[in-house]
Amino acid sequence: MYIKYKKVGILNNKVIVVTGGTGVIGGALVEALAKEGAAIGILGRNVATATERAEKITQSGGLAIPLIADVLNESQLVAARDKLINAYGKIDGLVNAAGGNLPKAIVQSNEDVFELNIEALESVMRLNVVGTILPTQIFGKSIFDTATIGSIVNISSVAAQHPLTKVLGYSIAKTAIEGYTKWFAVELANRYGDAIRMNAIAPGFFLTEQNKTLLKNEDGSFTQRAQNIIHQTPFKRFGNPNELAGALIWLLSDESKFVTGTTITIDGGFTSFAGV
Repeated sequence: MYIKYKKVGILNNKVIVVTGGTGVIGGALVEALAKEGAAIGILGRNVATATERAEKITQSGGLAIPLIADVLNESQLVAARDKLINAYGKIDGLVNAAGGNLPKAIVQSNEDVFELNIEALESVMRLNVVGTILPTQIFGKSIFDTATIGSIVNISSVAAQHPLTKVLGYSIAKTAIEGYTKWFAVELANRYGDAIRMNAIAPGFFLTEQNKTLLKNEDGSFTQRAQNIIHQTPFKRFGNPNELAGALIWLLSDESKFVTGTTITIDGGFTSFAGV
């Protein structure tokens, strides 16, 4: 049986699962959602991190449980879904935050573009695209079955809006996420009316485990690529993961009930600036 969270927040009484909840950005999103009163299913492959983050929330008076699963493993996702429903009785929201890039998929400037590592590119596209679609298949239907009304939020990227050098697979994958978000939002509306919504957030540049080799040198200084990004960003800095929370909370809340199929860009002005 679902227990009401002690703190009154905009997401009070909502149960939300966050894939990639053991990552840098996922961790910030989990913490922000918990502070707004949601019960959180922290889904990821890292047992220690998922458990630690869940315990931190519960010790602070919130509700959270670790869900150990690979977003590309259907049986593990089904088990995670069942565990979450058994714990809290329903699912109101899904945040598809799992994804990222792989070192072998990075196309360096001195490499032949006709000798791409196809296997690595496929792995990145599968992680980001299938790793968004499959959790939606598993958790999405349960939103309607257990809570009747809910919201799904995907994580896109500015790489889907502007071509970025080196990250071909990641750019293709996030472009696909944009298309999937619009397509699936319409199909949800055709079948469920306004009961289940799907939107996306497109972060600009944030320092994470996946991109640190591109943005930081071994001595901790910024690479030339990082300096170019900051120069192109009107705010002249990278984003902090918690700066994604406001838009996410809004999209998961009832305050955005007439919003579906859209992407909110959070990039410090990167995509708005022409460079002059």
